[in-house]
Amino acid sequence: MTATVDDDLWSAVGDPTRRRMLDLLLATGDGTATSLSEQLPVTRQAIAKHLGVLDRVGLVHATPAGRERRYRVDEAQLARAVAQLSSVGAAWDARLRRIKRIAEAIQRTKDQQQ
Repeated sequence: MTATVDDDLWSAVGDPTRRRMLDLLLATGDGTATSLSEQLPVTRQAIAKHLGVLDRVGLVHATPAGRERRYRVDEAQLARAVAQLSSVGAAWDARLRRIKRIAEAIQRTKDQQQ
């Protein structure tokens, strides 16, 4: 694998609500806990906690906006996450190809013995 896997990052994006929040923030450019809670079946307080998780791993950054905070996706960190996913996917593809070759070799051996 070329990229080091960041467990905290993947734990954060492993939650479907947080992935949906990232989608919404990417679509709109930014948002608040209130604006996100209006678009998701989750309370504002739960959204705020999810945003805290995303902020801790660097996927979003907050700026004060009156009584609220506006969140924006950190596209560099998101690109890092995508690179990690691609790297993990490529590693698993290679493993599966090796398993397939081993299984085919075993089957050829069995066929030759019969």
